[in-house]
Amino acid sequence: MASTTALPAQRGAVQRSVTGHSVASSSAPSQVVSPADSPRNSPSTTSLSSMGSGDEEPLKNQRGTLIDTYGNEFKIPDYTIKQIRDAIPAHCFERSAATGFYYIARDIVCIATTFILAHNFVTPEYIPSTPVRAGLWALYTVLQGLFGTGLWVIAHECGHQAFSPSKTLNDTVGWVLHSALLVPYFSWKISHGKHHKATGNMERDMVFLPKTREVYASRVGHAIHELSELMEETPIATATHMVLQQLFGWPLYLITNVTGHINHHKQTEGKGEGKRNGWFGGVNHFNPSSPLYERKDEKLILLSDVGLALTCTALYFIYQNFGFQNLLVWYLLPYLWVNHWLVAITFLQHTDPSLPHYDANTWTFTRGAAATIDREFGFIGRNLLHGIIETHVLHHYISTIPFYHADEATEAIKPIMGQHYRSDVRDGPVGFLKAMYSSARWCQWVEPSEGAQGEGKGVLFFRNRNGLGVAPSKLSAPGASKSGMTIGGDSDNE
Repeated sequence: MASTTALPAQRGAVQRSVTGHSVASSSAPSQVVSPADSPRNSPSTTSLSSMGSGDEEPLKNQRGTLIDTYGNEFKIPDYTIKQIRDAIPAHCFERSAATGFYYIARDIVCIATTFILAHNFVTPEYIPSTPVRAGLWALYTVLQGLFGTGLWVIAHECGHQAFSPSKTLNDTVGWVLHSALLVPYFSWKISHGKHHKATGNMERDMVFLPKTREVYASRVGHAIHELSELMEETPIATATHMVLQQLFGWPLYLITNVTGHINHHKQTEGKGEGKRNGWFGGVNHFNPSSPLYERKDEKLILLSDVGLALTCTALYFIYQNFGFQNLLVWYLLPYLWVNHWLVAITFLQHTDPSLPHYDANTWTFTRGAAATIDREFGFIGRNLLHGIIETHVLHHYISTIPFYHADEATEAIKPIMGQHYRSDVRDGPVGFLKAMYSSARWCQWVEPSEGAQGEGKGVLFFRNRNGLGVAPSKLSAPGASKSGMTIGGDSDNE
């Protein structure tokens, strides 16, 4: 199979909106960042705030040539948080509890109506055919999964204080909604907030942190210098990984911190000593002693667990009175659909061949927030899922803007971001679903560009063993002469 070489810069998969009002990128770093938004330029409230290094200044004036997976040259963002904020109309920051409750009521009405119709009319009396009834109940689980995901998104808004001006109201509504969906509200809110404070940071990000070349090599049982010579991964292997990710990714993240960072020993209160990701490693979203949390937050973790216990009690009541089959169809299968959408959405918001990641020395909040991408899911995305797919870039810059103002605010920041705003809207919902497979094939690990220098070596891009896009670096085996090492050379398959 012939390999695919670096793609031309005008590839349509990613729109880099450069308009007449766009701010052109330059090699200058982003120096002016809001202290409230940038853990790198001010003390962070997270437990991992000391993980950065202050030794990066000599590297600022040298970056070399940075190339993303598509083969496009990448420039580090040079605008500021203040420019982003100033570009957004003031009314976009306004939050309305009444508007939020309207959307909650709408979603609950959709859930209740779907249940009533199915329960009363998808029966042998009205539909004698068993296969037809089974198909309609399968459709029921899909619809309830979408409506449930909509409620999940509103609870997510509560966690970001975007639901209303009242923190108490936000946390109360969020706790109720997320608990009903078996999400530990405060536990996830805290870890998710740290993800926002460290998006794209290879040492501090909390979710869908890509594998480094070394980690990927160890997972497939090869040395790092052998990756550029491995055979293509089979489509069946990719598909199997995707299915497992979609079915079990969300609960595994909550239980074992899969895809999260591993630097728990740097937790400032010492809670991470001897703890690790994985089963029985002590890192999860349910144990107050987990290093994901500070001691001041431990009561909130217990409150999250109480919410889950109440929901599990209600589910046990349904099981006792209506049987497991009804529990499965009414709740458990829709719950799996909700999990599917959460994992798919989050994966595709942060995984794309055009997106960079940064080491601790090179990362800033401004750069990390731009390492996200908007996609398009049509009517379902913009209405049932409240635009979480279509406006995620804006959400990473200003997470307190409610979803019903996010489209307008996104349009306002595009001229400031210029070529650094990324969206993949081709083919709408079909394109979104196809991107799940293509991103899994294109984005297997991250490494520096061939021509990176100085600070540029801290900007990492996806590479793969499938002959797609820019080839991975060619490294000589340990012990080989320095002159024999090439980085990012031509692919063997070319």
